[in-house]
This record gives sequence, structure tokens and C-alpha cells, in this order.
Amino acid sequence: MQRTILVILLVFFSVTAFGQELRCNVSVSSSRIEGTNRQIFQSMQKDIYEFMNNRKWTDNVFSQDERIECNVFIQITQQVAADEFKGTIQIQSRRPVFNSSYESTVLNIKDNDFHVRYVEFQPLQFDETSNTDALTNILAYYAYIIIGFDYDTFSPQGGAPYFQKAQDIVNRCQNAREKGWKAYESDYNRYWLTENLLNRSYSAFHDLMYRYYRKGLDVMADKPDAGRAEIADALTDMQRIYRTKPDTYINRIFFDAKSDELVNIFEKGTPDEKRRVMTVLSECDPSNSGKYEKIQKSNGI
Repeated sequence: MQRTILVILLVFFSVTAFGQELRCNVSVSSSRIEGTNRQIFQSMQKDIYEFMNNRKWTDNVFSQDERIECNVFIQITQQVAADEFKGTIQIQSRRPVFNSSYESTVLNIKDNDFHVRYVEFQPLQFDETSNTDALTNILAYYAYIIIGFDYDTFSPQGGAPYFQKAQDIVNRCQNAREKGWKAYESDYNRYWLTENLLNRSYSAFHDLMYRYYRKGLDVMADKPDAGRAEIADALTDMQRIYRTKPDTYINRIFFDAKSDELVNIFEKGTPDEKRRVMTVLSECDPSNSGKYEKIQKSNGI
């Protein structure tokens, strides 16, 4: 009896100690591909799901309810060869807000440079020191980006080690034939995302993420006015980055994830908050100006 209990405890603690970081939903769509074996895309979806969810990405311990909620949506638009595919990959992640049932969107990235090889029934392998596989490089890159952003929302500069791991993948892919890894290919790709995240000129972005969540959203259940005021003030960090360089990738990524949420937050703001926030939003995110008009038109406090 004692031995049985010991075995159960050992199993429990081994599962707890090595709990993975991500709870990742994966979808692979091949609706644009005609006349091909659909089974290969189902296998791809299953293998990517297992790769993202079963791999240990950090040295930290995560309980089941601490795993980071995220989505990976892959749209296959071209089958180049039997084992070679092109398309897009969209990455989303969410974070629960303290003392609330609300989950806030942290990331919403669409990457148009998805070009990979995939062989059905061949395990997905990733080697952090010498990996040459395009598919697992992309997946690992975004796994570290997801984790880094999540850590940034809980502690100041908390995501830095994981952004560096993503940068290490970028460095190893500089000779890759696939697009997405090199500076000259685009202003908004995997290269520029990690460059922005590790560039000291834009370090205020990490302060923004921490203040927005830990001092803003996380206190709003008990102190909505204080939380909203903190978020309004934190947005000036993004304004400073924008004035340093208007076309950073992190500026686009932040507002792609946050525009709807910002409207919901500041519709309830004071007239002064609305004026200050609208000044920042109209300058830093003019493409969503129509959406932000709802802030001005609402009655607020």
C-alpha cells in the first residue's frame, strides 16, 4: 500500500515538475490546395500540436492552469513539391486578468513567410544549436516569442531571455533559403521582431507591457479608475518609441493586439483621459482612427 502511494506521488510530482508552458490550439487549413492528399495536412496539424504542447521550452515549472493559452493558425496556399509547402501562419496568445474571467489578447501576429518542408510520419526535431529544419525553426521561434511576451506582462523585462532565444534562431537562419529571417526582405518579419524586442532604444516597450498588465489590467477588477489611469500613462511609452522610429514592428504588433481592448477600456474614461489617450492613439496608430472614434463618442465617467 505504501509503495503504491509512493508511486502515485512520484508520478504526480514528475508531471508537475515538468509541466509544459504552452496550451496551444493548432489549425492547418489546406482549402486552397486542390487535388492532393488531405491526410498529410491532418498529420501536419497533429505533429505541430504535439511539438508546441509537449516540448519543455523553459526551466520553470508550470502547473496546468498556468500554461499560456495560444493559437497557431496555418493556411497552406501552395504545395511546391510533395513535401514542400508555402502559406501563412498566424500566432495568437492570451493572458488571464487577475480577479476576473477576462482574457486579454497579448499577441496577434500574421506571418506571410511560411515556407517549410514536411514529411508525413517523420518526427519534428529541433536542435537549439544547429537546427536546419524550416518548420521547427518557425515554431520554436514563435514559442519563445509567446513565452517572452507573457513573461513581460508579469515582471519588468521578464521576457528578455526568451527573446534572445528567438534571436539565436534568427542568427542561425541567416543562410536559409526561406524568407522571413533576413533584414532586407521586409520591415515586418521575424528578423525585425526580435531586433525591436532586444534593441535598447525601444526598451520602454517592455515597461509598457508590464505596466499595462500588472499595474493596469490586473488591478481593474478592484480599482478600475486606478488601473485605467495607469494604462493611459503607460501608453506614453509607446509614443516615445514611435517618435524615435515611427515604423517599428513592435508598434504594429502592439496595436494589432490591443486596438479593440483600448476602445473598451477608455470608453469608460474621464474626459481628460480620453483626450490624452486619443492624442497618443491618433499619432501612433492612425490606421485604426475610425475605431478609436468610439472613445470620443462614448459618455464615459
